[in-house]
Amino acid sequence: MYHPFTIAETLKSAWSVIKKNYITLLVYSVISLVLYKVIEVVTSFILVFDNYYSQLIETFVMMLVQSYLALSFYRLILTLMDREYYEFSIKDIIPSLRMALSFITIAIFYGLLIVLLVVIKDLLAVSPIAEFIVDKLEIIGIAYLLLRSIFCLCFIVDEDSGPIDSLKQSFFITNHNLSRIFGLVLIVVGFIAILLLIINLIITLFFDIEQKPYVVRIAGICWIAIAFPVVQVMIMATYRKLVYSHLDVDDDVSETL
Repeated sequence: MYHPFTIAETLKSAWSVIKKNYITLLVYSVISLVLYKVIEVVTSFILVFDNYYSQLIETFVMMLVQSYLALSFYRLILTLMDREYYEFSIKDIIPSLRMALSFITIAIFYGLLIVLLVVIKDLLAVSPIAEFIVDKLEIIGIAYLLLRSIFCLCFIVDEDSGPIDSLKQSFFITNHNLSRIFGLVLIVVGFIAILLLIINLIITLFFDIEQKPYVVRIAGICWIAIAFPVVQVMIMATYRKLVYSHLDVDDDVSETL
């Protein structure tokens, strides 16, 4: 049965994925974090950062590692969503080099765009009022672009789209749906904020932070462990609902079995 894109349906879909696969997602997140730290340490031993080229190589290597880890997490979520009733192997969640390079290309593009906007802001900020206006316009512009392109990585891992095509596709499916997407973003931000307040309240009431400073670090890890998988699943669930809302096809596997 065809389901239109709605906030309620998206939250329902995301919750279904989270409650069935949270432990899997949490374990994979921890493994990815440990792996990243290990590679970071190994790279620091192998490369000698005494010149520009070695620093450039180190930056590219770590960007490549980050892209593989981020895209593999997205592929894991999609695999869990699509193959709930089927078996899958580790090769199903490993992204290709093309996907990783597309990720890096988009990251570099946005990095250059932000640098350009900062330069333009400095040129136009001829007075405190002008600086205030330009600064706010810059924030609004970047937020708009991020909201419209938030699903480009989803298209990279799901359809193996290139950087330009994935951005075009993300802009296409977010068209006429910005209000609902923004509503979902507010819900996610609210969840993260409430979770942070609850954790902060617990450590404040039951622990002496001055005598046990490590409690703050543990609390931070717990916050990330809970929030990160939830946020990523919400992005993928929203992506899938948006894609299927443009197609007259089933978006619930269970309904076809």
